[in-house]
Amino acid sequence: MEKLYILCIEDQPEVLNSIVEDLSFFEEHLVIEECESASEAEEIIEELDAKGDLLAVVVSDHVMPGKNGVDFLSDLHDDDRFRNTKKILLTGLATHADTIRAINKAAIDRYIEKPWQSALLLQYVKELLTLYVIEKGIPYQPLMKYLDKATLFELLKKAG
Repeated sequence: MEKLYILCIEDQPEVLNSIVEDLSFFEEHLVIEECESASEAEEIIEELDAKGDLLAVVVSDHVMPGKNGVDFLSDLHDDDRFRNTKKILLTGLATHADTIRAINKAAIDRYIEKPWQSALLLQYVKELLTLYVIEKGIPYQPLMKYLDKATLFELLKKAG
């Protein structure tokens, strides 16, 4: 099976470490990749795509040097290879206009304000990972520990 990735993008190392620590629950079965800029994230995405691995969830800060998080997530959304990738914008500085643009142009799946609650970030990633796995047709049984059971039940119920 291809490796599933969670990509975390944050330009402040201490904040990035906190995000990765909050998501360490997934490390046993998924790869958590960390980067400090959109350009670094783009390089990692190309590498994992070239290997045939899958980018399941992206957690991105908004305000970063170079390309900001909304622009990065918009570019990711426009790339058909990552159409199913789930996107979380995690920020403390986005304006109302930035948030609207993130929803409309980047089709983000969740918006979380800093400082965030660890349990909420973990729950959102579980829900989004569940959606990704079902949408991509990935066997979900080996991943049950990491999926949101209520979301999985709803998706399977809809599928008939």
